[in-house]
Amino acid sequence: MSFPKKGKFFPKENRYAGNGGNETDGCFVDEIASALRRSLGDSRAGVKTVASWTGANEKTVKNWFAGKYGPSGEHLVALARHSDEVLGTFLAMAGRENLMAATKLVAAERAIAELLVEVRRLNGNSGR
Repeated sequence: MSFPKKGKFFPKENRYAGNGGNETDGCFVDEIASALRRSLGDSRAGVKTVASWTGANEKTVKNWFAGKYGPSGEHLVALARHSDEVLGTFLAMAGRENLMAATKLVAAERAIAELLVEVRRLNGNSGR
């Protein structure tokens, strides 16, 4: 038996989001939606990419991009694994921006070390 097209969800005044629980806090939903759009744009390709990262249905992912609903914990972890924007947003909402700064510093140090190796390699080859 399936639900009729109308009436399968309670009205939003009751704070029901239609996902088996209470509506997610608007700030969280809006912030994650903004991070997704900054990271991937607001295109079908972005939706498909996020769906492949998380294993979520494309319709669900579209709702995340639109800021209608937020991802569950499992999906949020997958998003943070693949998107620095989502990770940074999550850490900022948790008041842990310093962790993101440390992550960026480590990545910058790694990039500088790789560049230095290449410069030394080029200098060694140019002298021959």
